[in-house]
Amino acid sequence: MNTKLLMTALLATLTLAACDKPTVVNVPATPVAVPGPAGPQGETGSQGETGSTGATGYQGSEGVQGETGATGETGDGTTVIVVPTETAPVN
Repeated sequence: MNTKLLMTALLATLTLAACDKPTVVNVPATPVAVPGPAGPQGETGSQGETGSTGATGYQGSEGVQGETGATGETGDGTTVIVVPTETAPVN
């Protein structure tokens, strides 16, 4: 009896779901504006006055050269090697 009740409920659900059809609303397309023919050419604008020339920029003199440093002393032939410390590997 439980099986008959379950099958009846399932069949009723499927039947009602099949009958429910959504309403489709067709929206009319919006009209597209089409450009018309070109109009007549307008009048030529008036010619304005030419502006004055700007001032020339300042031409400064070249910078003064600094003094040369003193010559260093020659080495004594000893080479110093700096070994970096080992670091732990990064995981």
